[in-house]
Amino acid sequence: MELTSDQRRHLKSLAHHIDPVVMIGNNGLADAVIREIAVNLDAHELIKIRVLGDDRALREEYMQKICSELGASAVQHIGKLLIVYRASNSDKPRIVLPKAKKAK
Repeated sequence: MELTSDQRRHLKSLAHHIDPVVMIGNNGLADAVIREIAVNLDAHELIKIRVLGDDRALREEYMQKICSELGASAVQHIGKLLIVYRASNSDKPRIVLPKAKKAK
C-alpha cells in the first residue's frame, strides 16, 4: 500500500508517542523477528521497530524486507527507528487514514 504524504504525516504524528515494540539485534531479521513484527502489526497497525547497529544501508534493507514480506507500508526511517504501518483486516480499523486528495 502506497501512502500519500498527508497519510504519512498523520501516521508520523500518531507514532511520535509510541515506544518501540520490536528490536532487531545482531542476528538480523530472523524469521522469529518477522513473526513478532507481524503479530504486533495485527495488534496495533502502527509500530516502531528499533534496530541495533550502525549500518544505515542495512536498516533501509530491513525496512524494505519487512514491508514486502508483511504487506506493510514504510512510514519513516529516522535514526535507528523504523516506523511501519499495516491496515487491519477487520471491519473496524484502529487507525483511520486521511482520504487521498484528488489531483486538480
